[in-house]
Amino acid sequence: MAAVSDRLPAFPWDKLEPYKKTAAAHADGIVDLSVGTPVDPVPELIRRALIEAADSPGYPTVWGTVALRDAITGWVRGRLGASTAEHRNVLPVVGSKELVAWLPTQLGLGAGDKVAYPRLAYPTYEVGARLCGAEAVVYDDPTELDPAGVKLLWLNSPSNPTGKVLAKQELVRIVAWAREHGILLFSDECYLELGWEAEPVSVLHDDVCGGSYEGIVAVHSLSKRSNLAGYRAAFVAGDADVLGELLEIRKHGGMMTPAPVQAATVAALGDDTHVEEQRERYAARRAALRTALEGHGFRVEHSEASLYLWVTRDEPCWDTVAHLAGLGILVAPGDFYGEAGARFVRVAFTATDERVEAAVKRLG
Repeated sequence: MAAVSDRLPAFPWDKLEPYKKTAAAHADGIVDLSVGTPVDPVPELIRRALIEAADSPGYPTVWGTVALRDAITGWVRGRLGASTAEHRNVLPVVGSKELVAWLPTQLGLGAGDKVAYPRLAYPTYEVGARLCGAEAVVYDDPTELDPAGVKLLWLNSPSNPTGKVLAKQELVRIVAWAREHGILLFSDECYLELGWEAEPVSVLHDDVCGGSYEGIVAVHSLSKRSNLAGYRAAFVAGDADVLGELLEIRKHGGMMTPAPVQAATVAALGDDTHVEEQRERYAARRAALRTALEGHGFRVEHSEASLYLWVTRDEPCWDTVAHLAGLGILVAPGDFYGEAGARFVRVAFTATDERVEAAVKRLG
């Protein structure tokens, strides 16, 4: 077991504990803006669907119910602009983090193979490469990579942590490059419905992929859009051959989305009202925090989408973390996401309205 765990980096969030204690000592309590975990209620129609499916004594299937596949394909066509998506182009997964972490292993990658991801990125892309013994490589522009040995290319738009959005023409260029070199492209689009100053586009959009899903897969989650982080509801969509292989592997591994969660996912994907209501909550919190941070001397970079503000005071990120912890505010240091983030912090706006208001007052 140690042979596997020894491949992995230290769990970064443990380093925040001393700063969390400092922030928690504030007279008015901590404002935790470090982890982007939803805090608002699960919409009633989703909870109702979960409850109505609670009497599920039998095993669910890995591929999901017909109703679930109908819901996913309908959403992929309507929301992502992937007009020819069918059941064979979709696969539910048990939360997107599980998929990201174990994908290189399930693809059969190992020593001598390369997994590429953005220089500033969600740490689990690197973890996935390390788990299977592949080489993790970072990029600023993926088309500048040496394609030799690159078997898996991760895109992330909107980005975690920066909120950067790749324009449609950029996606067209990158998809063409990956196909030219026979590189499998997975696009993490979990924040796609949270664009603020840019309109995120999926790699599956007809204008990006030309109506063919060959060599491309998009990853989507209901954690943020529908407050379902606790449900572990997510799915992938794209290349039918790739998803068919993953389906067979995941059948053997018993990677099944629980039946009540499948029913809840159907309800969530069939309703846009709760998504708009949640967007309005986040938009208000984002605006309040951005104004307060800028007034406090911070500069915001990118952040045109997602649930975070990527900010700097042009000092080492841990100095910023310590400064804000002294105000009772906990944020994530930018170096959690790569060395290029060493002078930034990531500020989540997923706290309650009351806690956001408290942070605004302290920053003022």
